[in-house]
Amino acid sequence: MDLVLPLVFLPGLALGSFLGVVAARVPLRRSVVRPGSACMRCGSPIRWYDNVPVVSYLALRGRCRACGERIPPRDLAIELGTALLLVGCVLAFGLSLRAAAAAVACGALVVVTATDLERRVVPNRVVLPAAAAVLALRTAAQPSPVWAIGALGAAGFFLAAALAYPGGMGMGDVKLALLVGALLGRATPLGIVLGLLFALVPSAVLLVRHGLGARRLAIPLAPFLAAGAVVALFAGHAILHAQLGAVA
Repeated sequence: MDLVLPLVFLPGLALGSFLGVVAARVPLRRSVVRPGSACMRCGSPIRWYDNVPVVSYLALRGRCRACGERIPPRDLAIELGTALLLVGCVLAFGLSLRAAAAAVACGALVVVTATDLERRVVPNRVVLPAAAAVLALRTAAQPSPVWAIGALGAAGFFLAAALAYPGGMGMGDVKLALLVGALLGRATPLGIVLGLLFALVPSAVLLVRHGLGARRLAIPLAPFLAAGAVVALFAGHAILHAQLGAVA
């Protein structure tokens, strides 16, 4: 595990750079392969030496070399977040199918967090293939119907909520719940509860600021559901064990 940092963190930064492209282009229905990376304002191609994860952002002080347009801090956050999550997956689960499933899920969660924050979109082209891959990897690693049950149960719960209150939840959240359930299995309820609790914080802030008018202000749910899933993934066993111990 001493080699985790260079062998996982550095490729994780590169993967995070690609996921930044995915987050920027997929909601616009643009190819993630062509054309190559370019400034969103002036269209100038980004040279390889200006496309080194983290290093180039810091060297350019977060601005395009050609026109000076500000590079979204989102790109830096996605690169670092992806790399740290991949390292966490390997440290927690070793080099295993479970780690692969967790890595796929974490990458997708990073993307949908960015797209939901910026555009209020949870892209089908990201979350559905990720859900299928995670379900397959989880089932291959630990053959059991629990992963499919978790996926369908979580999606069903959110679908019922979306049908009951269409203005408060979108179908994108339903599909994201499918991914979360496939990832967490028996820990799915914990991940969902944590995500909803996290979402209460901005909801409370809006309520204080706007009173009853806050009911008309929607907040993106995907980032909070993603955060709940990540906490349940890495600490779910410890949390559940602590709760059971407290009850006993």
